[in-house]
Amino acid sequence: MSIQIKNLTVTFKNGVTAIDHGNLEIPHGIFGLLGENGAGKTTLMRVLTTILTPSGGTVMLDGIPYEERNYETIQKKIGYLPQEIDLYPGLTVQECLEYMGDLSGIPRRICRKRITYYLEKTSLTKHRRKKMRQLSGGMKRRVGLIQALLGEPEFLIIDEPTTGLDPEERIRIRNLLVDFSENRTILFSTHVVEDLAATCSRLAVMKKGQFLYAGGVQELVDQAKGHVWSCMTSDPVKAQEVEQRYLVSAKQYTEGGIQIRILSRERPHISCRPEQATLEDAYIYLTNQ
Repeated sequence: MSIQIKNLTVTFKNGVTAIDHGNLEIPHGIFGLLGENGAGKTTLMRVLTTILTPSGGTVMLDGIPYEERNYETIQKKIGYLPQEIDLYPGLTVQECLEYMGDLSGIPRRICRKRITYYLEKTSLTKHRRKKMRQLSGGMKRRVGLIQALLGEPEFLIIDEPTTGLDPEERIRIRNLLVDFSENRTILFSTHVVEDLAATCSRLAVMKKGQFLYAGGVQELVDQAKGHVWSCMTSDPVKAQEVEQRYLVSAKQYTEGGIQIRILSRERPHISCRPEQATLEDAYIYLTNQ
């Protein structure tokens, strides 16, 4: 399963171009999508789920063109977890998922078996009899993820799946997605860079409707090598001057003073030492060029 996007353009009626002649290939496995709010990520996902028709360009899902005559075929291959989801507040978790399974045409016996499996994997088994309106935001996200997984889609599109989860649950969800991606394609959009670093080897970075980068995670990190520095000062005024002069990715108050992590093409004109680049460093460095 792979998705080819060529010269994709989405322009809304108000004249705003959300995606500007984008080219991208999403291969088998987990593919990450990073970008600030308004970068075009949600628009891209809406196109890929057939919710939104592009203004121009082509999209192919395993050779099937995204055209209205093919939408029903494409939709059967897709699972989707949107950023905002509100699933039938008056139903219990079990009832909600069984109903979603019915809508997807999944045989009842198979559906119940999958629900039991995914409730266990997402630590929701003991909450299956609760009404959806009784759940916390993080629990609702997990139920939403289960509904996207129920049909065992070939192409899973997920928007911020770990929002509202504690660290242990985030790790559990990440591991579930890695296992699910063994024979499938997953587009994983998130603001949590750590989640992508732990799950995928390839990603794309969007900014203002364009793809700034598409390729390997390590290759992106390599772009920031030699441009990450750390300095220490006990003077708050000096720290403020550093923040005004350089791109700062982190600041921490320690017993030894204020430790500042700097991203700079050239070695800063202050006492500092080089640091190993992380994916977060690389993302911030790339988007601020």
